[in-house]
Amino acid sequence: MVPKKNFSIKDLPSLITETYKAWDEANPWRLSAVVAYYAVLSLPALLVIIINIVGAVWGAEIVQGRLTNEISSALGSDAAESIQVIIAETQNEEKSLISTIVGIATLLFGATGVFYQLKISLNEIWKVKPNPNASFWKLVTDRARSFAFILVIGFLLLVSFVVTAGISALNDYIKKVLPDILLYFAYLLDFTLSIGIITVLFALMFRYLPDAKIQWKTVWKGALITAILFVIGKSLLGLYFGAANPGSTYGAAGTIVLILLWVSYSCLILFFGAEFTFVYAKKYGFGTEPSKIATIDSTKS
Repeated sequence: MVPKKNFSIKDLPSLITETYKAWDEANPWRLSAVVAYYAVLSLPALLVIIINIVGAVWGAEIVQGRLTNEISSALGSDAAESIQVIIAETQNEEKSLISTIVGIATLLFGATGVFYQLKISLNEIWKVKPNPNASFWKLVTDRARSFAFILVIGFLLLVSFVVTAGISALNDYIKKVLPDILLYFAYLLDFTLSIGIITVLFALMFRYLPDAKIQWKTVWKGALITAILFVIGKSLLGLYFGAANPGSTYGAAGTIVLILLWVSYSCLILFFGAEFTFVYAKKYGFGTEPSKIATIDSTKS
């Protein structure tokens, strides 16, 4: 392992260059396409579970409305309406007991699929692979861990909704009794808190999703860089989809194409952040190592 040394700002250009080279060698376009495919399959189940989890506290209709607004701002109103229809069909209550049980099992398996594929992709980027002698319970625990991330997303969404509601009330108060310039402070606060919540999500992904051990000191730096790039990328993608409307060419399949594009581009950012975390850990002596149920992938070294 490389001896530990302190990060210097003058190292940043070489760090970014090294990260880009490693990211490009990892074939992120293929990894992103795989995750995007599973995201399309997982999306209905994922949304239904999140709506029910957060809706138990916040109200299902309110949560669905807020998620629809977020989807509309990212993918457009047509895509948001199509996804609403998918959710409504999934939540149809006119089912037998057997079909309900099968439906719940399908929801759980489908919703965890995208996180399971993210885990595989992060393993490739961090050059580890599951131990071939791992038991069947390895698959079970992987799926359980993936479901735990759904619960984490639900909790973070709940926190986000509460924070957004509080900031909205603050904005109304500022408009009434305080100078308009303080509105910019409220917007900055909203942006900062959004970055913070997304950073926590990425940090948990980098720490617990792959079959690798990495120190929190490295995780937080990589997660913060990834969150900033993700928020910037999200805004740019929203502008691109709003101006170019790439899904219109595909007619009825336009919504699926938009989801594939959005997830694929977002994963490119996520994998760049993961690669940055890996390169940073290796460069400054913190390192990464396989977990007890994994080994180093010598073909990727």
